[in-house]
This record gives sequence, C-alpha cells and structure tokens, in this order.
Amino acid sequence: MAGMSDQATTQSTTNRSTTPTSSAFTEHIQSGWAEREATTPAPRAAADPAAARRARLSAMHQGVRLVIPAGSLKVRSNDTDYPFRAHADFTYLTGWGSDAEPDSVLVLEPTSGDGEGHEATLYFRGPAGRGTTEFYANPAIGEFWVGPRPSLEHVAADLGVATTDLAELDAALTGGGTALVVTGADPAVEARVEGANPDGDTLARDLSELRLVKDAWEVAEVQAAVDATARGFDDVIADLALATRHERGERVVEGAFHRRARLDGNAVGYDTIAASGHHACYLHWTRNDGAVREGDLILLDAGVEVDSLYTADITRTLPISGAFTEVQRRVYDAVVEAADAAFAIVKPGIVFKEVHAAAMEVIARRTAEWGLLPISAEASLEPDQQLHRRWMVHGTSHHLGLDVHDCAQARRDFYHDGIVREGMVFTIEPGLYFQADDLTVPEELRGIGIRIEDDIVVTADGARNLSGAIPRTADEVEAWMREVRAR
Repeated sequence: MAGMSDQATTQSTTNRSTTPTSSAFTEHIQSGWAEREATTPAPRAAADPAAARRARLSAMHQGVRLVIPAGSLKVRSNDTDYPFRAHADFTYLTGWGSDAEPDSVLVLEPTSGDGEGHEATLYFRGPAGRGTTEFYANPAIGEFWVGPRPSLEHVAADLGVATTDLAELDAALTGGGTALVVTGADPAVEARVEGANPDGDTLARDLSELRLVKDAWEVAEVQAAVDATARGFDDVIADLALATRHERGERVVEGAFHRRARLDGNAVGYDTIAASGHHACYLHWTRNDGAVREGDLILLDAGVEVDSLYTADITRTLPISGAFTEVQRRVYDAVVEAADAAFAIVKPGIVFKEVHAAAMEVIARRTAEWGLLPISAEASLEPDQQLHRRWMVHGTSHHLGLDVHDCAQARRDFYHDGIVREGMVFTIEPGLYFQADDLTVPEELRGIGIRIEDDIVVTADGARNLSGAIPRTADEVEAWMREVRAR
C-alpha cells in the first residue's frame, strides 16, 4: 500500500521486504515494457475559474511571492496512509481535485519589471520512469505500487498552468524578498520558505475570505455533490429494513451512504452521522455502532464529496417505521418551521448571523409553548438568557464548499458578522435535541433528536435551496419512504 516519505517507508518495510536486489532482477524488471502514448488533454472545466481566482489573489499581494502547498500523505498506522486529499486552498487555485499529486506546491512569483501580477508555476513529482529503482522498490510513490504519475506536459495542458518538476522547488522558495505561505498544509515546505509570513498567516485568511463567494462553476459542483447525496439518501432508505436486523444497524446505514459516495464521487465529505434513537441527540455522533429500531427516528447527516473536492452537507431525520408518531411530528414540524424562517430572510445585504437569529425565534417560541422554558420566549431570546439553546447549542449556518466547514480562516467581520453576498453557499440546519436523561422535558420527548439541514446559494434577490428536491416536510418524508421502499 502507499506510504509516507521515501525514508520513512524504507524504515517501516526493511524488516519484511522481499524485493530482489540482484542486478539480474533489476535488468529484467526495468526492460520489456511498451511505450506509453503521450496525451495532451484539453483544459478541464476547472482551469479557467482557477486562473481567475489566481488573478484576484495576485492583485491583493503585488510583489510578494505566494506559496500554496497541496500537502503530503498522512500516516494512518505505521506504513499505511490515509487517502490523499489536497489542501483546499491548493485545489481552489489550481482546479486539481481528487487526482492531485501529494507534495505538490503552487508558487506565484511576482513578475519582473513593473511588479504587477504573478507568474504561476505548479511544482510536482513527475514520472520517474521504469528505468529507476523507484519504479518497483518504493512502495510510497513507485509506479509498480501506486500507478503512473502524469507528465509535466499533461498536467500543464490539463490545468492551464506552467509546471516544473518538484526537484526544482527549493530555488523557487529561496529567491529572497517577502513571501507568504499557507500554513498547516505542509510544514516541511513552510520551513523552507525564506522570509515567510512576517505578519502571520494572512494568505490563508485572504483565501478564506475570497472563497466566501462562489463562482458559477463552484455552485454547479456543490449542486452535483448535493444530487449525489440525494441518491445516497435513497440508498439508505432502501436498506433500512436490513439495518433493523443488524445489531449495529447504524453501520449498515453508514455503509449504504459510503457506497454511493465512492460510486458517484471521491468520498464522503466528512464522517457520516447515522444516529438512531437517542444517539440523534449527540450532535456529532460518528461512532455509528448502535441498533436501528422500529418506532425510533434516525438522523442522517451526510454529504458526498465529488472529484473536484466540493462537498454537500445534508441532514434528514427519518422515521424508521416510515411514519412519524404524533410527538415526533410535533417536534419535526417545529424544526421545519425554524428552517423555513431562516431561509425566508436570506438575501444579499443581511448580516450572516441574522439567519441564526431567525431560526432561534421559532425554537424559543415553540419550546415556550410546550412549557419547557421557565421564562417567556421573549425573555429567553435576550443575550443574557438564551435558555432555549439548551436544546440546540449549535449554530444554524456555516459556509460550505471545498471544506464542509468552509472559509474557516476568514475574520469574524467577514463571516459571523459579515454581510451576505450573492454567490455565498451555506447551510441552514436548525434542530431540537432532547437527551434521554434530560429531566427538564416531559418523558415523551426524551430521546428525540431532529435536525433538518439544507444547502443554499444566495441569489441576486433571495436564495435557492440546492437540496430542495430532497423531501423536507413530514408528509413529504413519509411519502418518500413509501416510494423508495416500493421500488
């Protein structure tokens, strides 16, 4: 299996290696191979949008070298690695998604002369060829182990950016002058950049703030991820009967969704939450080792990440029997009402935090009507009270894109307190969670956890629900489950 750096891999496998080292073997394995036909692809659809993003970033940092690493393989255990996923900022600026090569680095070098603009060069490990020992003896990067790498010419044509072999990177990192590097992606690259980040990690901040507004290509990729996620939810419903027959039925649900994510995309965008019964009251339940029982609800928070690395983030809460009880429906309807109230106010010009406030007005009012609050809804909504938040401690919205919690390095004034703009993509996901041992609520509510989450894009005069085709209301959900089970 693929693994780590050359040195670390050698150290991890020396005591069990059986690779022949004779000159006869080396000559034999390095010869007798057919020539591969070189191909020059047309630029992928992501190439032009990525070039436009590089231009915007360039304009913000005239005369400064900009270094954006893809990152390296990360160890899962001993000499086995997690599947490689390039850093989001690298993908944003190159368009290189699930097929990106580990250890690649994008460098934007200021142009000579008037100092305006940058020349972009993508450094990555090109093919070593079958005439090297790497080909057959290096389990981390050898072609015999992990498959062939694309040529410099192929990637240059594919991404529409100049390419150079990774062996030449040091010269680009030590050319003097001010440099900014995205931190956290590849510490080894950070350490090699001369004069880096004199004012902190401003590059990651600026990129997060650029990514707050999506271009049309990005919105289409999120929509594709949402559509694949919808198919995954259908798969889960189809397998619910099987899930009820297994002592770890939540893992049946998780597995059904993961299968769709791998068939229709790159992977899941984050660890799936398949929370049945009272597990739905734990906001980030990813252990997924519980039973799935008739009469309970199952909260499925899941998203497919497509090959461009854009992800969906959808939650639906399903009655395992196919029909809500009266109490379940009452809570479910309140959450739908909160989601609809939040969606109704979204338009350019509002402040992002107002979306959460709109949902909380409904949550406070409903919990007060049910006699759960010791004070009025109006009093609870005061900043120094917030008692209704006992049953919904998370926020209602977060930005979405290349990361499930996108644009995380943006300043608060641009994010939580920022102005909503056309092209922003974010979630709306209110919920109510009455834990099984919560003595402040009636027994009939205990163990009920419900969240409804949709992905929306801000339009010129409002918003569009990218996941609106996935049934949302209680009646729609019941009809959906009947339809899928009848197939």
